[in-house]
Amino acid sequence: MEFGTFILAAQRGYHQPSDVVLKNSIEQAVTSEKAGFHTAWFAEHHFNNYSLVPSPLMMVAHLAGVTRTIRLGTAVCVLPLYQPQRLLSEIGFADIVSDGRLELGVGSGYQQFEFERFGVDVDQAPAVFSEYLDIILKGLNQKIFEHEGTHIRIPPTAISVRTIQKPTPPIWIAAGSPRSMGRGFREGHNLFVTALHGGLDAIAGLRAMLEQAAAAEKKQVGDVKVALLRCCYASENEAEVESYLENARFQRRLSEALHQRRQQSEDGYMLKETPTQKDLSFETLRQNLPVGSVNRVIDRLLEEIEILKPDQIAVQTQLGDFDQKTMLKQIEIWGEKIIPAVNKALGSSTPKAMAAAGVI
Repeated sequence: MEFGTFILAAQRGYHQPSDVVLKNSIEQAVTSEKAGFHTAWFAEHHFNNYSLVPSPLMMVAHLAGVTRTIRLGTAVCVLPLYQPQRLLSEIGFADIVSDGRLELGVGSGYQQFEFERFGVDVDQAPAVFSEYLDIILKGLNQKIFEHEGTHIRIPPTAISVRTIQKPTPPIWIAAGSPRSMGRGFREGHNLFVTALHGGLDAIAGLRAMLEQAAAAEKKQVGDVKVALLRCCYASENEAEVESYLENARFQRRLSEALHQRRQQSEDGYMLKETPTQKDLSFETLRQNLPVGSVNRVIDRLLEEIEILKPDQIAVQTQLGDFDQKTMLKQIEIWGEKIIPAVNKALGSSTPKAMAAAGVI
């Protein structure tokens, strides 16, 4: 089982300067490599405090210089907000400087607040995403490509900065619907999924959706890799657990507000945190998520893995203004205890992981 860290770079208030948030995110990625995580994933958002990473490829390029082994992923590049021909060169650049460690995650986006400021219609995002992904695939696979489509026309074009990984870096689609999953299975792309703050029922629903989408394309779920984004936290300290859950609920409130187009801000930037009827109690969050003692987290992860059968768990790291020192310690706990224990239980331990767990 692969494990990744998903780094959102959130800012809960002006008590967190933007430079500190970004430097903390970089430190989390470096610590993740030392802890033995397989991948560090970076989000993309604009114009508000939900996330401060405007370009996950820029984060990949920077981290390429301060890491050596960890895979570096975009989760995701929001394709409708790009010129695909320029993005192709940036993809090539990021893969080159990272020595072929790029994991290319792409998605259609959902935040009207962002799209309006780029002059893009969010309601057209799925269609634009589909066409732009076609272009990305052409540009990665063909020395000279052209495109005549509904949303863009590109004359015969060659990309001079090409990826090291051939024929392409691993491509991941952020998939929350049968349609997006279907394209992944049809074309052999990996899938990035989430159950948000749902419990085992939500995990089972995801598995059913994956199976149906695969069957519709006459494929098996195992024909592609699946990564599950999950809020997880392990500690014997109740105050730490409560703080993590409180920040997780804060982050979810902002995400829902942006998705439902009811974002509020006094200064055009810092979004207000507004409680909603969809808020889950801390008790429910504890029941639903791999949160609590180390043993509780391990046991719950094994339950979820048995249901979903993912290839990777992407652990949501920093949320809101959760303490950085505590977060770094948490990443180390995963490397020392949780990842080895899960892989031992699954029978897929590497020698390094088994040694860390005291098995060999």
